[in-house]
Amino acid sequence: MGLFRREKKANRFMVLLLRQAELTMEGFHMLQQYTSAPSEALAMRLREIEKEADEARRILIDELNRTFVTPFDREDIFALSLTVDDMLDYAYTTVDEMEIFEVEPNEYIKSMVALLHDAAVEVYRGIERLGDHPNVANEHAVRAKALENRVEKVYREALAHLFVTPEDLAEVMTILKLREIYRHLSNAADRGDEAANVIGDIVVKWL
Repeated sequence: MGLFRREKKANRFMVLLLRQAELTMEGFHMLQQYTSAPSEALAMRLREIEKEADEARRILIDELNRTFVTPFDREDIFALSLTVDDMLDYAYTTVDEMEIFEVEPNEYIKSMVALLHDAAVEVYRGIERLGDHPNVANEHAVRAKALENRVEKVYREALAHLFVTPEDLAEVMTILKLREIYRHLSNAADRGDEAANVIGDIVVKWL
């Protein structure tokens, strides 16, 4: 019967979750473009996307607080919305700190961002398929988790490369700045992994 057997109007939660996931996907696309050719226009667009996603989450939480019947557990709706929101927040703060620290994107940053964009796509597709094809949704969740592992692999490689004996204080400062950027991207991957876990939990509960 699917996840929406209780009441059709409950689909509005899926509309809002999909909107959040769509904006997160778009946000990582902007971040990917930014790491290829940094510009204030791309940074501004990413900030706008983050605000749009925050508004979608506010509406979802308001709906959640006012609705007795939900398509699946309200705790899962809340957790999925939160983890998707956190993914986008880390994309936004990555650009913010790259601007503040005046950090130029290197190959490690570009690689992690490309993988995170792919993970955001998989999370979006997982949410998209929850209602009609839960097994397919779970497959997308598994792919998102695999991408998180790949991000973490690049993250560890980046750190290992970073902590080569610095020659002067300027290099020490560069190391500290880059480490913060890498951490933001690693944290984004962690949140994508958590979003995938929630999708998997929903599938297990409702199949």
